[in-house]
Amino acid sequence: MSDGVLLVNLGTPSAPTPQAVRAYLAEFLADPRVVELPRWLWLPLLHGVILNLRPARSARKYAVIWTAEGSPLAVHTARQARLLAAASGLRVEHAMRYGEPSVAHGLARLRAAGRRRIVVLPLYPQYARSTTESVRDVIGAEVTMIEQFHDHPAYIAALAAGVHRQWEQRGRGELLIMSFHGIPKRSVQRGDPYEKQCRETARLLAAALELKPQQWQLTYQSRFGAAEWLQPYTQPTLVALARGGLKRVDVVCPGFVADCLETLEEIGMEVRTAFLAAGGEEFRALPCLNEDPRWIEALGAIIRTA
Repeated sequence: MSDGVLLVNLGTPSAPTPQAVRAYLAEFLADPRVVELPRWLWLPLLHGVILNLRPARSARKYAVIWTAEGSPLAVHTARQARLLAAASGLRVEHAMRYGEPSVAHGLARLRAAGRRRIVVLPLYPQYARSTTESVRDVIGAEVTMIEQFHDHPAYIAALAAGVHRQWEQRGRGELLIMSFHGIPKRSVQRGDPYEKQCRETARLLAAALELKPQQWQLTYQSRFGAAEWLQPYTQPTLVALARGGLKRVDVVCPGFVADCLETLEEIGMEVRTAFLAAGGEEFRALPCLNEDPRWIEALGAIIRTA
C-alpha cells in the first residue's frame, strides 16, 4: 500500500466565542508538555482562574481574524493537505493536536483507507518538547514521525522566495525581523534544542536572502505567564527600534507555516500598533507560507525524508 501522510498543526477553537475558546484552552493548557508545572499547582489555577478570565478576551481576538470559511489556521492547514495530496499522489489527512479534527481521527481515516505506512509531520519546523513531542505522545509507536525540518533546504528556499515576492510587490523595509514563537527559558536550560534550531533557521534564511548582519534580527513572540521566556521579545524590540529612529520594518514568522492568531492578530495588529505609536512609519507583516506552491513542493520533499 502507498504511504499515508498526516499533517498536524497546533489547533484552534471551533468558533470565535468564549465557550469554544474555553473548550480549546482547557485541552491545550492541560497538556503537561505545554505547561511544565506540577499538576497539583497548575490545574486549580487553570480551572479556577485562567479559564474564567481568558476565553472572553481571546475570543475577541479570534473574532477579528475569523473568515467566512472559519479559523485561518484550520483553513490553511486543510488546503495544504489537499494541495500536497494532489501534487504527490499520496493520501493526505490533516489534524489538530488540540481541537478538531483530532489526531486520532486523522490516523483512523488513513487506516480505513488501507494506508499501513503512515508518516506524521507536525507542522512545527523547529523541534520543541511542548509542540513536537506532544504530537508523539498521541500517535503511537507504529507510525513514523518527522521531528523537525528547521534546516531543510526546500523549507528555507520557500521562506526566502516568499520574502522576495513581498519585497518585489510591496517594497522593502530597513530591517527584517524574524519572529519565532517563544518558549520558557527553563525549557532550553533543560536541553530543549528549540532556541538553537530557531537561530539556525534565521541564519540560513538570512544567507538565502543575502542579508548583512545589520539587516536582520531574530526575536521571540507570544510570551505567556510570568516566567522568563526566550529573548529578545518581539514587541518591546520593535518599540525600542522605532524610538531609536527605525521607520520601515518587515516582520516574517518562519516558525509558523500557516497564518493564525499569532501572526495575523498579534504581529499584524498588536505589534504593528505598538511600532507605529512609538514613531515607526511603515510596518509590513509578511504572510506565512500558507498555500505557496514552493511550500507545497517543500512539504513533498520533507515527507520523502521519512
